[in-house]
Amino acid sequence: MAVGFPLLLALFLLFIGSASASTYMEGFLKNGNFEEKPKPGAIRKTVLKGKNALPSWEINGFVEYISAGPQPGGMYFNVAHGVHAVRLGNEASISQTITIKAGSLYALTFGASRTCAQDETLYNSNGGDTYAWGFRLNATVVKVTFYNTGVQEDPACGPLIDAVAIKELLPPMPTRGRESAIAQILRTAPNKVYSLAFTIGDARNGCHGSMMVEAFAAGDTFKVPFESKGKGESKTVSFKFKAISARTRITFYSSYYHTRIDDYGSLCGPILDEVRVSPIA
Repeated sequence: MAVGFPLLLALFLLFIGSASASTYMEGFLKNGNFEEKPKPGAIRKTVLKGKNALPSWEINGFVEYISAGPQPGGMYFNVAHGVHAVRLGNEASISQTITIKAGSLYALTFGASRTCAQDETLYNSNGGDTYAWGFRLNATVVKVTFYNTGVQEDPACGPLIDAVAIKELLPPMPTRGRESAIAQILRTAPNKVYSLAFTIGDARNGCHGSMMVEAFAAGDTFKVPFESKGKGESKTVSFKFKAISARTRITFYSSYYHTRIDDYGSLCGPILDEVRVSPIA
């Protein structure tokens, strides 16, 4: 399995049958922030020498161990998420074998910073980006590999990789209360009749299905159904209620749980707008 990134880096997760993987973890991979330095004999200037030169990682090809700050030749490397990072030359890679729970959902994250001028890459203001990739595999042992696909003219212009971490993502579980609620207390005149008007709809974000917004005012309850197609539609409704005190709480509930049509792991819901309360003469 592979996925491409704008920084011309490929990330691979490979099934392997080895039982010698590291213990299941959450957080940084072993030496995932690269702060454990290579032994003096395993590095020449910045270039790592040998397959196991980088602690807890397996390297292949031209891989450098970089410290943040000014570099020989006038360059300055910004390691956005720490002090040390690795730079992958053309067609170079680093790998680590990890243990996971079969069938569980994970997010693998890492930081990437530029070195040379890379016109095809966009970075944020601190010179680096953070990437996350979700995956679910039917395996307990996998090999994580970062591979520079090698299209830079200068093979020493590869990206810096740092802060490699993993986290198990627990599926969202519905509860017995409501998805969300919003309320406000208004000044009202006892026994006076008011009009409550509001607009409901969807945010044009793919949130779909049968929605229900419940509005509570004084002792009255109003239920407004809305069939969402996730395309930005809306409707405006109004109701009457009688105030029973000098303070009236207006509350809106979303009755159901919803997900996006293209991502069933992301909860979403209806929009609420243009809430108006006005006295009826």
